[in-house]
Amino acid sequence: MGEVAGMPDAQVEAEVAEGRVTLVVDESVYPLDAVYGATYTFIDRCYVLLDRAAPTRLRISLTPKHDADADALRAYVGELQNELLSCAWRSQIVRENRAVIEAVTLRAVSGAMGPPSLDELEDFDFSEEPFEDPLGIGLSWEEKYKKKGAADGPSAAAAPAADGGEERDADDNRDETESA
Repeated sequence: MGEVAGMPDAQVEAEVAEGRVTLVVDESVYPLDAVYGATYTFIDRCYVLLDRAAPTRLRISLTPKHDADADALRAYVGELQNELLSCAWRSQIVRENRAVIEAVTLRAVSGAMGPPSLDELEDFDFSEEPFEDPLGIGLSWEEKYKKKGAADGPSAAAAPAADGGEERDADDNRDETESA
């Protein structure tokens, strides 16, 4: 195996010869699922062969479906390196967040199953509070922002007018219209 300019020899060995590109990658750096994902992006342009070069190293061979010169083959090496890095990163994210992904998927699937049946509703206990509401989101505007003493009686209906005077009760207004 030879070396391609710009590729680290410790992690990747690349050979550009005989109309194909062969890379050997360290499986501890690039897991098998990342290699599958990266090479999948080439199947429209190249024939892809995966092989085990050593117990911890994978050999990837890309043979273009159409004629390609040495520069195009070297470009495939760089593109494959970028795809390997991208797929390895995605694979790590999936491994680290598997529990969250499974929980979200389960919730989405259970919600897609439709409304509960009448038997399930019959067994459901509606006596308990459905959720805690420390911020008062479930309250109506009137309940949340009622004035202190506004619910104390009819005298609470009299409130100061915008001009600084006192607003009169509805009974006072009716008395004035009858006498006029």
